[in-house]
Amino acid sequence: MWLKVLLSLLVVAFCTALGFFAAAKYRSRRRFFGQFCAFNERFLNELDYARKPLSAFLAESSYTGDFGKSVKAFDLTRRNEFGYGYLTKEERAFCEDYFSMLGRGDALSQRGYFASRSGTLGEKRDLSRKEAKERGELYCKLGLLAGLAFVILII
Repeated sequence: MWLKVLLSLLVVAFCTALGFFAAAKYRSRRRFFGQFCAFNERFLNELDYARKPLSAFLAESSYTGDFGKSVKAFDLTRRNEFGYGYLTKEERAFCEDYFSMLGRGDALSQRGYFASRSGTLGEKRDLSRKEAKERGELYCKLGLLAGLAFVILII
């Protein structure tokens, strides 16, 4: 009896954890675009006011996760590193285009380019938030339900 209860709890916990880990890409995508949008706003403010050199601006960044890795890689090598599985081809191309324009041209042309990208980044951030909320909850609930289905089979 106790063995079945313990096994049932372990199966439900395992399946729920699988659902949680399956939703990780949506949470990563949400964090990536949230930080990307914040980076863009910070860069636009930098272009308007302080106008520090790009290397000093990038060195001050405190971004984490995949976006932080991309910013650090760009700062060190001036190459784009966006091979993350949760980004589509179009999103990778968007990120590469964005970072290829950093530090190119005068402040006025950069201001115009990055201000035009602000709306697209806001849309991507909002869409990724919505997807992370919907799919994250869905995968956790599906994992729980799958675990309960296995428990019914065990008992």
